[in-house]
Amino acid sequence: MSGKASYVDKHRVVVIGSGFGGLFATKALKRADVDVTIVARTTHHLFQPLLYQVATGILSEGEIAPATREVLRRQKNARVLLGDVTRIDLAAKEVVSTSPQGGTRTPYDTLVVAAGATQSYFGNDRFAEFAPGMKSIDEALELRGRIFGAFEMAELAEDPLEIDRWLTFVVVGAGPTGVEMAGQISELARRALTGNFRNIDPATARVVLLDAAPQVLGPFGDRLAEKATRQLNRIKVDVQLGAKVVDVDAQGIEVEGPDGRRRRIEASCKIWAAGVAASPLGAQLAEQTGAPLDRAGRITTEPDLTLPGHPEVFVVGDMLAGQPGVAQVAIQGGRYAAKTIRTRLKGKSAPASFAYKDKGSMATVSRFHAVASIGPVRFAGFLAWLAWLALHLFYIVGFKSRVTTLLHWTVSFGGRARSERTATLQQVFARRALEQLGSRPPG
Repeated sequence: MSGKASYVDKHRVVVIGSGFGGLFATKALKRADVDVTIVARTTHHLFQPLLYQVATGILSEGEIAPATREVLRRQKNARVLLGDVTRIDLAAKEVVSTSPQGGTRTPYDTLVVAAGATQSYFGNDRFAEFAPGMKSIDEALELRGRIFGAFEMAELAEDPLEIDRWLTFVVVGAGPTGVEMAGQISELARRALTGNFRNIDPATARVVLLDAAPQVLGPFGDRLAEKATRQLNRIKVDVQLGAKVVDVDAQGIEVEGPDGRRRRIEASCKIWAAGVAASPLGAQLAEQTGAPLDRAGRITTEPDLTLPGHPEVFVVGDMLAGQPGVAQVAIQGGRYAAKTIRTRLKGKSAPASFAYKDKGSMATVSRFHAVASIGPVRFAGFLAWLAWLALHLFYIVGFKSRVTTLLHWTVSFGGRARSERTATLQQVFARRALEQLGSRPPG
């Protein structure tokens, strides 16, 4: 260990994670008489819902992942430490993290755990090598290389079967992420790449959307699921439901239908958008407190988001059991934790139990078409798409990122171009190489 991280002698708040929960908790403590330390494995704040647009060449990674230090540059009571948190010692009130420089122990008086979630392969982690998820910039850039690279390999191939395999894209998971990804790959092939190749026609690409569930976008209800399915069919996405993935390799994917029969889809490019698992830190906290975990590894807290017997430890965001894994849960939870900290320091009564206010759900299906569920109001089509654009633009951090995102959307959706098509071999293979070495990148 390189020693204990030290700051100044005030109430020490440590925040694990720089996602929505961690960032909004930190910003809500701007005027509090505390010192805040964010410990995160990356140096950026990630707007995860737009990762699929990085993977399909619409946006650059910088537009959805601003530097955390830049976001907090004017907040004098906050600092950022690069580190992958490996252990939380509740008895010693310390957070243990590792970085390329070694290990660090960061003491706290109050802890906010907002470590987020990872992709779940439902016990088949070997699938990750052939079907990357979409939970990080590394994965999105790897997928960009695989998606655009598939068209390049098809252009070089001569065997029709090999061309078909390169031009078949399989997306596993028909939730919002899977639907959005499948729709954008289809539009990429049929609009953005028109006239770019000489030996192949990108419009002949096959995009398959798989899910074991009986419908797409299940939480949106039957009517919106139907509308989304019809639109996916219009843009030539092959929706296959009741299809459970049982094996994945470099050349294809094997699925099992409701009747138990297995079949194989030959495809070089696979994307995994099914299932999430909470950070393994949840299991550590459960072991130390006795708090139960759900099947996804999310921890059950007290009504005020604290852990049993540890009122100084808050859990927010995707690690929280009993709440949907959406950005609003993290944002509201982070703000609630900060408000509770402020009232405690003033010697006042803590706020009432945390109550998540559902502000609705949205998902884009294609250019000019989305579905939206806001309270009792459910609608689809162009108006839902405009609402989706406005909402996501609002939550992008930073004025410059909002402006450039809007410009890229105008170019991509109003025209045909995809301005972010650069992909390198390093992007495609670096993540797997780092995982094999057992290390993580600092950025």
